[in-house]
Amino acid sequence: MSQPVQPPNQPQQPYGGQPVDGNPYAAGPGASAPAAPTGNPYGDQPPAPTGNPYGDQPPASTGNPFGNPQGQPAPFGGGAPFAPAPPASPIRNGLAIGVLVAFGAAIVASIVYGVLLGSIEREFGYAAIGVGFLVGFAAAKLGGANPVTIAAAAVFSVGAIYFGQLIGYAMVMADAAQVSFSEVFLDHFDTVTRVWKEEADFMRYVFIALGAIAAIGGAKKAS
Repeated sequence: MSQPVQPPNQPQQPYGGQPVDGNPYAAGPGASAPAAPTGNPYGDQPPAPTGNPYGDQPPASTGNPFGNPQGQPAPFGGGAPFAPAPPASPIRNGLAIGVLVAFGAAIVASIVYGVLLGSIEREFGYAAIGVGFLVGFAAAKLGGANPVTIAAAAVFSVGAIYFGQLIGYAMVMADAAQVSFSEVFLDHFDTVTRVWKEEADFMRYVFIALGAIAAIGGAKKAS
């Protein structure tokens, strides 16, 4: 009798078993399934680190990151990064005060001297000496009797005497013309100076020089 012929390319069952529930890789009946792995699959690995993973590192700095560590020298030679400004020199301050006081005293003395001359309508030469003494004394009293202050007082006293006499002349001229003092002194200042030069004599210049000498004496007296 003849045997039935098997159809070609008959699929073979893998692993010698029949498929179970559609799984071609499942074991057949009677075959034991592989045991599931137990325990730590990574048992051969070293244990995970605990604690601070950066334990060997130095602790982070706190506070000022640019502070000087204890016992360490300061950078750039040590000391404060910025040196404090030096205090102002007392000599320089004294010079400035002396010059300013001499200038202010000369203005005040010039006005007083001019009003005095304009009131009495005559020249009072000895008052020029008092102007110089007042300027020099005030400058040295507040600014110190140093050469710069004394020289400034002498120069300012000469100017005070000159402008004081111009104020006196302007007052007399304004009274004679029946006009205001400001009109004569400001609008006709050139006329006032011209009259002063015409009437100036040798003694007037002497008193001006004596006023400068009196400023030097007043400065020495204050010291």
